[in-house]
Amino acid sequence: MKRLLATTMIATVALTGMAAAEGYTFALVPKAMNNPFFDLARDGCYQAQEELADVTCEYIGPGEHTELEQIQIVQDLITKGVDGIAVAPSNAPAMGKVLKDAEAAGIPVITWDSDLLPEDAGLRTTYVGTNNYDIGVNLAKLVMARHPDGGTICLQTGGAAAANHNERLKGARDTLSGMDTGTPPGKALAGEGGWTEVSGCPLITNDDGNVAVQGMSDVLAANSDLTAFLSTGAFTQWFDNAYRSAAEPYKAKMDAGELTIVVADTLPMQLAQTKDGLGNGLVGQRPWEMGYKAMFVLKDIAEGKEVESPIYTGLDVCDNTNVDTCVK
Repeated sequence: MKRLLATTMIATVALTGMAAAEGYTFALVPKAMNNPFFDLARDGCYQAQEELADVTCEYIGPGEHTELEQIQIVQDLITKGVDGIAVAPSNAPAMGKVLKDAEAAGIPVITWDSDLLPEDAGLRTTYVGTNNYDIGVNLAKLVMARHPDGGTICLQTGGAAAANHNERLKGARDTLSGMDTGTPPGKALAGEGGWTEVSGCPLITNDDGNVAVQGMSDVLAANSDLTAFLSTGAFTQWFDNAYRSAAEPYKAKMDAGELTIVVADTLPMQLAQTKDGLGNGLVGQRPWEMGYKAMFVLKDIAEGKEVESPIYTGLDVCDNTNVDTCVK
């Protein structure tokens, strides 16, 4: 699907005094700035700034995962009159309400990493990033390859209102169960496809690495016969020493094929952990490419050019056998 920026939007942007002749300022807004995943998107954004002489990348977001702070930052960018906003919404419904102000101000908006709810999709021109449903699908396939007969599983996720994580949960549940589990995040599994989610899951982390590791530790300790632990975000493995300490007691079970731990993303520490047998699979996004492409896409929109929607940046699927070569 393709979209054209409305003529009225172009005219409004021109009135801000920040037209192409003076250069564009485009904001890249992550969910949090203390997140190594988003650091890579920042680097891609700055690389695009180097290549586009008339574009400035303004990388700005909450210091940590705080939905209200992200909303305030976007509101401030709208008031400031930037030439375009690329945002990864932490709270999709709330962000949709704020972006109505961007639409009224004639400021082009795209989403990246995480999208708006379907009913708010008209507030952004396109989405740049991962097919989040497919992350869940591929994480589930990694689990099923090691446990074809099913078992018990705990799912761990980010923010409860984060559309991207809810899509990943649905992808995992649909794949494990072999059926449509309903609206994202899907219905918890109770034997469908041979899989049952244990009590207390899914675990909500709000993208907090300490909460994620502690949650995994508690679930593994409370469920000695757990078959699989599936996390929809890298927060589980961000803090290398903490994760290694939590996973090491279960390495023998992972080696024996009795337990499987799979996690989204392929950050360097995650690849090393998997190589060392402290995890069994990763499904990686390409955050650098998201930040890089966002600047080019916003410039095209600001200049009235057509852009595709959505724009997917691809996935890398890793397991213990291909961890040295899986990242493209």
